Amino acid sequence: MSQNASLPIRTRIAPSPTGFLHLGTARTALYSWAYARHFGGKFVLRIEDTDVARSTQDSVEQILASMKWLGLDYDEGPIYQMQRLERYHAVAEQLIAEGKAYRCYATPAELDDMREAQRARGEKTRYDGRWRPEAGKMLPPVPSGVAPVVRFKNPLEGDVTWDDLVKGPITINNREIDDLIILRPAAEDAPAGSLGVPTYNFAVVVDDWDMQISHVFRGDEHVNNTPWQINIFNALGAPLPQFGHVPVILGDDGQKLSKRRGAVSVTAYEEAGYLPEAMLNYLSRLGWSHGDDELFSREQLVSWFDGTHLNKSPAQWDPAKLEWVNSQYIKQADDARLAELVAAQLRQRGIEVESSRLLPMCALFKDRCSTTVALTDWLVMYFAPVSPSAEDLASHVNDAVKPALAGLADRLEAMAEWTKANIAAAIKETITAQGIKMPVLAMPVRALVCGRVQTPSVDAVLELFEKEIVIKRLRSI
Repeated sequence: MSQNASLPIRTRIAPSPTGFLHLGTARTALYSWAYARHFGGKFVLRIEDTDVARSTQDSVEQILASMKWLGLDYDEGPIYQMQRLERYHAVAEQLIAEGKAYRCYATPAELDDMREAQRARGEKTRYDGRWRPEAGKMLPPVPSGVAPVVRFKNPLEGDVTWDDLVKGPITINNREIDDLIILRPAAEDAPAGSLGVPTYNFAVVVDDWDMQISHVFRGDEHVNNTPWQINIFNALGAPLPQFGHVPVILGDDGQKLSKRRGAVSVTAYEEAGYLPEAMLNYLSRLGWSHGDDELFSREQLVSWFDGTHLNKSPAQWDPAKLEWVNSQYIKQADDARLAELVAAQLRQRGIEVESSRLLPMCALFKDRCSTTVALTDWLVMYFAPVSPSAEDLASHVNDAVKPALAGLADRLEAMAEWTKANIAAAIKETITAQGIKMPVLAMPVRALVCGRVQTPSVDAVLELFEKEIVIKRLRSI
């Protein structure tokens, strides 16, 4: 089989709303989005919500929020599969009418018995075709009271071959796959007239056909689904998209990162203080590269991402690397933008501050921070009481330095204009008068005023405090 390369470029992402948008799906969405944008095509968002028991509106909203935060704008959608049930039924009936699908009345108990017998004989478990129509074959009588499933009549011979965009040529023999269920009946407790729900491998083909999807990027756990899908495409006379199966992302333990194995949601990274452009940059490098470039803009990604240079081997999730990437973006970030993000995080901690007041603070501290949460942790000292550690107090705030702290507090209180230069002058006068070195005074000042002994230049830090707070904290001993 060869893919139709003449189709207009149309890609899609089709998450299931049974939980958050996890990192693997976000990366696939990113690749699909970047490919469409690179070639001037369209990017479609489809919500695969046929798992009715587990799909929730909260998950849908979380997926949409994650896409928005990452800046993965879509041209069409969201399109919901549960709103397309009539279409799936119509296609299934078309396949039945053409002899390419059939109704199967085997009960779950019969299928269990069938598989048990196959295992006992040492055979691969698979549907045995008992309801598959064939020339000269007598089918069992249709049992009463059994709602049938619809099965696709998979070819019995031949190979399914496609040239994967990531893995290269892949061939699977049709004898390795059986007659897939493509449509299940409505649940027994469903309202009268309810339509049954399609299975994943059928719905995805009908959707990709109807939406004219030209390129499908997805995780390589779907490789085994692809032969069924290709056979259904061919049975429908529909053009095949090109498939690209990207390797999984591995967690710290070397196992696949997934919803069920501790993967954190995309929005959790937003809450943890990561910038979307940093996450986009890091995710894109988990399985793709452009030379040795580590940091690049969204525009550069779109310019470079043509579907080549996708890795065939799994990528390792590296929290420390992500943190480094984010720190680089925070250093480059506009101070006003950081101030808005910090103001929102302070608000969550019960502190209301105008973002304009945070501008010089963000400028001073952002080079020390890998997340906006870490930046907020620094700036809390300006608006809430601090608690120096007992160790810092014991090490730096002793009887010998207390006269110097009192003298500095007096000089700062008498200061007419609260500026960095005047604060520096007051500190210099104090150490001269007391005959001590700068660190002997600066360390206890930091401990008492900031609650920690490591900060940027002490005069720059103190300038951003309200004068009264500094004096009060210096005199708190």
